[in-house]
Amino acid sequence: MSELAYTPINEIEKIHAELRAGFRSGKLRPIEYRKYQLLQLIYLIKDNAERFEEALKSDLGRPPLESRFLEINAAISEAYVAYKGVGTWAKPEKPPFSLNFAPMRPVMYKTPKGVVLIISPFNYPLWLAVTPLAGALAAGNAVLLKPSESTPATSSLLAELVPKYLDPSLVRVANGAIPETTKILELPWDHIFYTGGGRVGRIVATAAAKHLTPVSLELGGKSPVIIDPKCDLKTAAKRILWGKVVNSGQTCVAPDYVLVPRAFQDTFVQALKETYESFYPESAKAPGAYSRIVTPQAFNRVKSLLDNTKGEVVFGGETDAETKYIAPTVIKNVAADDSLMSEEVFGPLLPIVPVEDVDEAIKFVNERDHPLALYVFSQDAAFKAKVFENTQSGACVANEVVIHPGADGLPFGGVGASGTGAHTGKFGFDTFTHLRASLDSPSWIDMLLKFRYPPYNADKLKTTTMFLPSVPARPTGPPAASVTSKWWGKWFLFALVAAIAGGLTNRAKIVGGATRASG
Repeated sequence: MSELAYTPINEIEKIHAELRAGFRSGKLRPIEYRKYQLLQLIYLIKDNAERFEEALKSDLGRPPLESRFLEINAAISEAYVAYKGVGTWAKPEKPPFSLNFAPMRPVMYKTPKGVVLIISPFNYPLWLAVTPLAGALAAGNAVLLKPSESTPATSSLLAELVPKYLDPSLVRVANGAIPETTKILELPWDHIFYTGGGRVGRIVATAAAKHLTPVSLELGGKSPVIIDPKCDLKTAAKRILWGKVVNSGQTCVAPDYVLVPRAFQDTFVQALKETYESFYPESAKAPGAYSRIVTPQAFNRVKSLLDNTKGEVVFGGETDAETKYIAPTVIKNVAADDSLMSEEVFGPLLPIVPVEDVDEAIKFVNERDHPLALYVFSQDAAFKAKVFENTQSGACVANEVVIHPGADGLPFGGVGASGTGAHTGKFGFDTFTHLRASLDSPSWIDMLLKFRYPPYNADKLKTTTMFLPSVPARPTGPPAASVTSKWWGKWFLFALVAAIAGGLTNRAKIVGGATRASG
């Protein structure tokens, strides 16, 4: 394993001061300089893609395809979206027209927050560093990046490359563990973006509160899958198992557990078993086939969850502490109070929890913290709508898993215990941007607003009412329950009207033709 050089604690305050000076220099005010930094970020990854691939293999035992698809290529794409979009995103924005304030020329300026801190995790150490970094640079901020100490090869590579490609007065990397991170969190930042677990998330939020620093938290949680027995079973099994085994289950939006109707459990589990055999015809332990758990501590935690389960292991279950290997494992008949349900698995174990029906599944989800993602596999629009409308989660996804954080134009973020705030694309830019409200009021406005000045009197008080909006009449009671009409009902009505109109037109033509003929 690579040795990671930690940033000396006594240098951290100096780095913070240099970044503050870099921000105040105004270098990132011009959009062109922001684009220059973003393009440099793109080439930092492109020029060193093979080195990142090797680093990720060293840190996570990651197969090259997974690193390219989910991390290296995705990071390049994210930086490119910011490069292409920043010119539009950063333009001042006018609010909707208001007769009362239009003469004062209201506008919102998109201003950077200042010097921001990004703390990235071990599971996707490149993508989850580059994505918020691209948003922060696009917004015009100076950045301190604190990568994970659990991925020494990738974190060392970032520390080497960032000063070669990016302006060191604007972007720095600080490596270290608890003492270094504690020192970093003692300093005042203008925004903190943290990705990781809830326990450390609370520590970060507490430290930020001392300086009234705004915080974005991407925390994960137990993301459930709800199965409709009438789903496309083969596709569901393939996608769910892939979402669990990719990166050895160390993905914040990985399917954490599956809720399946009790009568359908064995059918679903058999489909997972067949899929597993097609994924790994020899063995998941074969070189280059499958990732490993990141650290011995993480290995022991996941193995303990497996050792203490009361569920029935259907396939998998093999472990090897020396190589931090835990086989893709499906466990059925898992109860709500099982060890596998006590915390986010964050490993390649897939508990199958039998329920009576979709209503029990929804109740099960709602009795727990809001997850970062909620997945449904169904071809029935009503089934999907019922789940989505009666639950809360960071994202709700039908017939797919894991890849939605990379979907163009969609935000990636949690709700409640799964996180606060959102990023990727313009949402990352918005996270690191302050919307600065502005007016430029002409002198003649005082002809309309002169009543605001003392001395006050009854006539001036009466004048204030002229600016009140005209509101609707007082309600007589709550609205009647709305009945959602079926889309096909509307189309049927439209088709019926069209047919009648067409019939009347044809009849008129026939009658008209007969009249002319008789004439």
